[in-house]
This record gives sequence, structure tokens and C-alpha cells, in this order.
Amino acid sequence: MLGELAAQPIEEGWVTLSEAAAATGASHSTLRSWYRSGLIPSKMVAGVHGPQRIVPLDLVVDKALGSSRSRRQLEHARSLQAEVEELRRRVEVIERQLGLI
Repeated sequence: MLGELAAQPIEEGWVTLSEAAAATGASHSTLRSWYRSGLIPSKMVAGVHGPQRIVPLDLVVDKALGSSRSRRQLEHARSLQAEVEELRRRVEVIERQLGLI
């Protein structure tokens, strides 16, 4: 089985469950539930530490956006990113005023 998995190329746009969870805020158990119930496709590929499951990121994102909980997590992450960018701009303005840059 491992030989068969190693021979399969990883398709573009497919990511590990950890990568999908990090990108969408969906938990590993939610992702497992989605692929076990056929809501998203998945496949096994050879990984560094043995076989690992991969899923198509675009479909996971679509499914996550359909989930109110995941959508709130994504929106929260986006708002935090916007806050970080605003703080960086403020620091830059202060550094310019102080002649540091």
C-alpha cells in the first residue's frame, strides 16, 4: 500500500488536514466528519511520517464558509489581520515622525 501511495502525485490545491484546519479554522474532527460523510473528497498519500490524508482546499473553504461557526472564525481571523496591518502602519508613521526611518 505504501508503494502505491508514494507513486501518487499530490495534486495542486490539495492539502493535509492540518493545513486545511489552519487555513479555515475548521477542527480536525470537523474535517474528518466532512470527508467521512462524503461532503468533501479526500485521499491518502505518502507523507514524511507515513500515510496522510489530503483534501482539496477550495472545497474545504467553501464548506467552511457555509458553516456559521467556521465563517465566524474566518471573519475573526481576517479582522485580526486587519488590526495587525493598521498597527504596522501606525508604527511606521511614528518611526517616520521620530526620524527612525
